[in-house]
Amino acid sequence: MADFIWADQRELIITTNKVVSMLDFNTIKKYIKNVDIVDFKDVIAPWLPQSRSYLKIFGILYIIEDTNTSVSSGIVEQILQSTHIFNNMVLASKLRVIKVSPKLDMAVIWIDIWDVQSSSKAKSLINRYFNIGNYITTCQDR
Repeated sequence: MADFIWADQRELIITTNKVVSMLDFNTIKKYIKNVDIVDFKDVIAPWLPQSRSYLKIFGILYIIEDTNTSVSSGIVEQILQSTHIFNNMVLASKLRVIKVSPKLDMAVIWIDIWDVQSSSKAKSLINRYFNIGNYITTCQDR
């Protein structure tokens, strides 16, 4: 049961006095999907209030092997999308690639992800190792 419902052309806000479950979200999503005047491709999945979690990734070469090209945010995004530990992660802003120092060929990647209030998504990534090419990298809390 909802305490308050507010809608306009862009969004729908529903407040309740109890904790919402994923079943509640699925019911709302199914209802909206069946409304004829709503284009479901434009509907973003419902979620609980979120916060940002800030992480950094170490152990990536700044210059891609066998090329003269520096690693870009687009390349890193593609790698993160194909890495299983980043499933269901949504970036809160564009990630940033920074060269560690002029003399070293290492980069630090700064990522901001949307997370639940308990930061459980970030906690599942911190100190996890994954491969990018031939290199093992790790995520750490900022």
